Amino acid sequence: MYSLLKQFIFKIDPEMAHDLAIKSLKYNFLPEEIFKVKNEEILETKVFNTRIKNPIGLAAGFDKSAEVYNSLFRFGFGFIEVGTVTPKKQFGNPKPRVFRLENDKALINRLGFNNDGLEKVSNRLEKNSPSGFLGINIGPNKDSNDRIDDYIKCLKAIHAFANYITINISSPNTPGLRDFHKERTLQTLLEKITEFKKKSKIQKPLVLKVSPDIDDTIVNHIIELIKKFNISGVIISNTTDKNRENLVGENKKEIGGLSGEPLINISNNLIKKFYKQIKGEITIIGVGGVSSGFTAFEKLKSGANLLQLYTGMVYEGPGIVKKIKTELIDILEKEKIKNVREIIGISS
Repeated sequence: MYSLLKQFIFKIDPEMAHDLAIKSLKYNFLPEEIFKVKNEEILETKVFNTRIKNPIGLAAGFDKSAEVYNSLFRFGFGFIEVGTVTPKKQFGNPKPRVFRLENDKALINRLGFNNDGLEKVSNRLEKNSPSGFLGINIGPNKDSNDRIDDYIKCLKAIHAFANYITINISSPNTPGLRDFHKERTLQTLLEKITEFKKKSKIQKPLVLKVSPDIDDTIVNHIIELIKKFNISGVIISNTTDKNRENLVGENKKEIGGLSGEPLINISNNLIKKFYKQIKGEITIIGVGGVSSGFTAFEKLKSGANLLQLYTGMVYEGPGIVKKIKTELIDILEKEKIKNVREIIGISS
């Protein structure tokens, strides 16, 4: 169905197409049965001491304001991450701000944490309990005078509705946000957040979402700090504001974060660097170019425990989850692997 609709969808503005998708998902009209696959038990895994059906998740950025997460679970995702949520409602950067690069199977966006704000999102989550494993991605407002306090406000208000909370320090579209990757700045952030978490007796795992544009020195100090402050996971990675040299799409020079297929190797290489130092100690969620069973297999082999996608669904529609799972199961069975967890990190 999506292949027929795609030619019309891609004639309209990408952000308008996304808004239409969110509106249509509110009607929940697609039956869950059509997204089921055989032998999915081979994909069963664990995240933060909880069993989930498969390691394929939806990245933050699609359901920014937590409007349709339960409809998205019906597509067969093992977990969903909503957000980024900020304390105050935020429009984001001026439009146009999302650009397709069809020949590269990529997107460039400079959205800027547009969302309905903490109060509305919290009310939605309270009224509509998640039907699956849910992560909530939090960040500061662009005009905030105290960005660390913004993270704490979000954590305080929203932790009860989440299975885990993602601290987003990696979007290239909020000026100065990536400064939190610096050792002293990150130490202060994690120290204050974890102090508040302990004082408030919040039990939910914290996950740190990092930039793909970091060098080895920064990797080392991030690992030291996530160990020091008992951060449970790391998402590798957000979009890149670099790596444009091999793109062919006419929008390749647009300012913003690049996602999709061009991130595959960048993401996999960074995952390997982290995995070599944190084998099994910290959950790695791999993001960047996951659109097939093979790309999922390679990212898991690099060291990711779980996977997330977004751009792939823009190009292939909701059926991409079933496709990835079917292809991944086929690969695992041919390799005589009994469970997906056996392949984590074997190429690192």
